Amino acid sequence: MDLPAARSAKQGIRAVAARAGVSTASVSRALNNPDAVSPSLRARIAQAIEAVGYIPHAPARILSSRRSRTLGAIVPTIDNTMFARGIASLQKYLSSVGYMLFLTTSGYDLDVELQQARNLIGRGVDGLVLRGDCHHDGLRKLLADNAVPFINVGIYQPDRPYPCVGTNNEAAAHRAAMHVIELGHRRIGIVSALQRNNDRASARVAGFRRALTETGLTLPSQWHVEVPYTLDDAREAARYLLSLEDRPTAVVCGNDVIAYGVLLEAERSGFSVPRDLSVVGFDDLDWSRHLRPSLTTIHVPTGETWQRAGEYLVRSLAGEQTIMHHEVDYSLVVRESTAPPSGT
Repeated sequence: MDLPAARSAKQGIRAVAARAGVSTASVSRALNNPDAVSPSLRARIAQAIEAVGYIPHAPARILSSRRSRTLGAIVPTIDNTMFARGIASLQKYLSSVGYMLFLTTSGYDLDVELQQARNLIGRGVDGLVLRGDCHHDGLRKLLADNAVPFINVGIYQPDRPYPCVGTNNEAAAHRAAMHVIELGHRRIGIVSALQRNNDRASARVAGFRRALTETGLTLPSQWHVEVPYTLDDAREAARYLLSLEDRPTAVVCGNDVIAYGVLLEAERSGFSVPRDLSVVGFDDLDWSRHLRPSLTTIHVPTGETWQRAGEYLVRSLAGEQTIMHHEVDYSLVVRESTAPPSGT
């Protein structure tokens, strides 16, 4: 036997079975359907695989199980702390159950998202994690035609016929705006993310606006600015709002990064937060509690949301009962960046 063949035999599934003291069928079952074997047996086989240096042959596993044990995720961008945190949690969970994750980005372009989905399905992923529910009609048809399970992350829309897991963005934004209204603010501006192809941003704007309408407050058109997801653009928006002769005393923001930009520009422009301007974020990123002043914001459990997305797909693929629409709770975290308007 030549060296490559000998090495292949030594590192093959038979070597793993011999090392673990089990049958080759047990090893195959542990690789292709981990839930079908006990945790102790799974651990013993995993140790044997590591000891002999065996690497399962992906195409063979796909043929035997009709599953690749891979999932795909398409996110708008990786230049976003929330997406990075969510993907990390999803990856950690999938690794724990023997799945691999393929990650692609769409740049908030529905045509690009459709093409990325084609690429991932062509490479044999078992399911897809998508961001939000704003998708190309061609993508919905592609998923249906190929019977590819998927889940929309970051939204809660129980009236829609598609699986989702996330926060009710409209209700959470409404709570954020009501906070500054309850403090006594009547002149409230909005700095939101771009709403095009972003149903989360649109829902948050709707929530902000509903709070104003319900309390009889108006939103002058110049008090609502949409910006890309960057500190520079958020600072520019704040610079514009603060330069207005008739300016708001509070600003509610579409996410924490935008709020950081507003805080930074207010300080540079000589305004004191919260004495001269109250600022509210959305997401509760790690930096939000460390800033001075620390940021009042809406806390969203991002890690839990993305893990639940993975759990939904894994259980669906295993034929288990699943909940199609799962709502993740949010909470208002009041910190130092909000206070009653000066003079009240």
